[in-house]
Amino acid sequence: MERWGVHEIELAGPAGGNPFAEVRLSARYQFRNRIVEAEGFYDGEGVYRVRFMPDAVGPWSYTTVSNVTELDGLSGAFSVTAASPANHGPVRAVGTDFAYADGTPYLPFGTTAYHWTHDMDEERERRTLRTLAASPFNKLRMCVLPTGPMLPPEVPFAGEDPGGLDKTRFNPVFFRHLEARVRDLMELGIEADVILFHPYDGGVRGIEDMGRETDHAYLRHVIARLAAYRNVWWSAANEYDFNKSKSVEDWDDILRTIQRLDPYEHLRSIHNGTRMYEVATLYDNTKPWVTHQSIQHWDVAPTGEWLRACPKPVVLDEICYEGNIGKRWGNVTGEELVDRFWEGMTRGGYVGHGESLAGHEERAWIGNGGGLYGESPARIAFLRKIVEERRDGTVLRYLGRRQPGQVTLELPADGGYAVELIDVWNMTVTPVDGVHRERVRVGLPRRPYLALRMTKVGDR
Repeated sequence: MERWGVHEIELAGPAGGNPFAEVRLSARYQFRNRIVEAEGFYDGEGVYRVRFMPDAVGPWSYTTVSNVTELDGLSGAFSVTAASPANHGPVRAVGTDFAYADGTPYLPFGTTAYHWTHDMDEERERRTLRTLAASPFNKLRMCVLPTGPMLPPEVPFAGEDPGGLDKTRFNPVFFRHLEARVRDLMELGIEADVILFHPYDGGVRGIEDMGRETDHAYLRHVIARLAAYRNVWWSAANEYDFNKSKSVEDWDDILRTIQRLDPYEHLRSIHNGTRMYEVATLYDNTKPWVTHQSIQHWDVAPTGEWLRACPKPVVLDEICYEGNIGKRWGNVTGEELVDRFWEGMTRGGYVGHGESLAGHEERAWIGNGGGLYGESPARIAFLRKIVEERRDGTVLRYLGRRQPGQVTLELPADGGYAVELIDVWNMTVTPVDGVHRERVRVGLPRRPYLALRMTKVGDR
């Protein structure tokens, strides 16, 4: 198998009682003098699995550890080869930016489809994957738990009554389906930003407040199933501060538990909520168990402040959605969304997309995936191309909604620069004649959504 692939052990064991709660299983994987322990899980019908993501090339061995005799002390070995060209390993936070484990830079261009896996609609899910493959998006925010009004055919816990689920037992059918979609995203090179909790249960299923012991058991099962996939990120919650059943100390505990259970140190964040005219209640992202800042805010201007207060990557995962619904978070124009993308990214952050356009499908993209119908994805693809082309010595200045007739640029005093005018909405790049030094005055066409790119072309 290849580096950062998934090694899986499948074992037969006891099916009686409650194996989810009563049987413990893990495997100790060894490479040279290093041992990494990965927890296993019960997958129903007497089947147990352990999944592991090896991070080094060469020979590995393993030995299982269990409180059940027939699962304990089993051993094996396998060889790990170099990663394939498209496999760069898991994403890590590096300063205020991101990079894959092999050092390749990663620039998150994310979108949101909270419940795209919950209806078990294979045709729509395949269409979602085709849409993603043709889009600029390389990260997808998605939920594990259903929301209160939903009645999907399968839910994470055992039981058929939405109000009486057995939270000590998990539903293998649900989780096999979920992990298959995570693998599909991995094959497309898309990071799965997995949202573990939220406040939207409404009391129907009691998953808003399951209690600490059940929360831990749930985390153990989800992490054992998904952590070996290199494209997984953990989001402890969506709009954590809207959940009145949990305190900040509870969220601290959840994030510490994720960190403890995940042997691969996948990215960890927690997403805040906002209410109109109120200041966003940001979690204290300086805490060591948070790897990056996942922020909801309609104004990207404070990006620099957030970076100065906490030198970890800022991902504005929600800045309102391109849409036409009545909710204030779901009715900005494509122009407004693209403007926020450029503003946030030229301030040093990363920005996320969402689409809530009614009138195209039964449910909009942000809820259930399907197709994208907005004007912003093509412009976000253009931005991604501009950002990925940027090299050392390149400076981007975004002019936003202002419409000046000209602008004077102060250039770095280290050589000559080529200057280009970028129309971010019409997706054009127009060179400004000449090689410029120290200062240049650029005439503008008096329209909004323009940017300037300065690229170093020679030393002084």
